Amino acid sequence: MIISILLILITIALVVLEFIAWWKIYVKAGKPGWAFIVPIYGTLVLLEIVGKPWWWLLLFLIPGLNLIWIIWMINLLSKSFGKDVGFTLGLIFLGPIFILILGFGSAKYVGAAGK
Repeated sequence: MIISILLILITIALVVLEFIAWWKIYVKAGKPGWAFIVPIYGTLVLLEIVGKPWWWLLLFLIPGLNLIWIIWMINLLSKSFGKDVGFTLGLIFLGPIFILILGFGSAKYVGAAGK
């Protein structure tokens, strides 16, 4: 029972830490941090951060193909903070760790897709 409670508390702490990291990513990009919490609006703001139009949100609704668009968006997020393909792979395969690095690290927003 104590172990279960401890695991739940650790999980809650990690989720809160992840939320804070995403909040900081939005703020670094000059957007309101609270936008991350609002489901559809948060994605629209993320699309602005990476420099893509709003209708990309519709592409995320196509089963199967949405993986391509999401991976592309992750790559653009990486480029928007001056990172390379290696960081993109980290975001894809070890997302929670690399989001913490992006949020709490020294990465600066360099513009949509690094432009």
